[in-house]
Amino acid sequence: MQLFYQPHFDQSHKNIVFDAQESKHIVKVLRKQNGDILWITNGDGLAAKAELFQTNQKKCEAVILDFEHQEKSKYHLHLAIAPTKSNDRFETFLEKATEIGIHEITPLLTKNSERKKVNLERYERILQSAMKQSLKYHLPKINPLQSYADFLKTHFIGQKFIAHCEYSDDKKFLLTAINHQQNYRILIGPEGDFNPEEIQLAKENQFQEVSLSAERLRTETAAIVATHIVSLKQML
Repeated sequence: MQLFYQPHFDQSHKNIVFDAQESKHIVKVLRKQNGDILWITNGDGLAAKAELFQTNQKKCEAVILDFEHQEKSKYHLHLAIAPTKSNDRFETFLEKATEIGIHEITPLLTKNSERKKVNLERYERILQSAMKQSLKYHLPKINPLQSYADFLKTHFIGQKFIAHCEYSDDKKFLLTAINHQQNYRILIGPEGDFNPEEIQLAKENQFQEVSLSAERLRTETAAIVATHIVSLKQML
């Protein structure tokens, strides 16, 4: 099964029209023809089974034959992470986290951040591609870059964690700290880690200190591990 992405449809639609970029991919790369069956998701849990009836490099169109729903997760995972200096490493995190199961991502600007600008349009494309490759019908949300202090003040109901490498008597392993089927917000720091003031500020805002591993992890690895731990917890 090959999955396509088209955000602008719902169950009231009878046809789906693809933009020029996706149409060219369908015709030139995939060699699709009239009568071929496609599966398309809107990224919000809905997928349509559709039959191509117009194949043009500038505009492909398909008639919807049936709909399929993918149930929404019973938990919501929001990772706030300082983007790595290497875009490739951060994009690896976006791809793998989407495959494992993440719902929302906020790039963070911290004291030790190596990257102070992000390309949200490119990140959105990475998420879309990973969603299609892993046959998911829900597209993770990526937010604009936000300062660490401002993010801590945003309203959230659920369990809040800060993962860091500093010693603390209060620190627990994330796997044992999280409850089943909750909303989670996890802070992942830059390569230089959060500084002591940032850790203290998180604690003052009711973030619980956690460890992800007995080993020291790079930023993107820590984020992938955190995503996996939360996903694993839902199955236990």
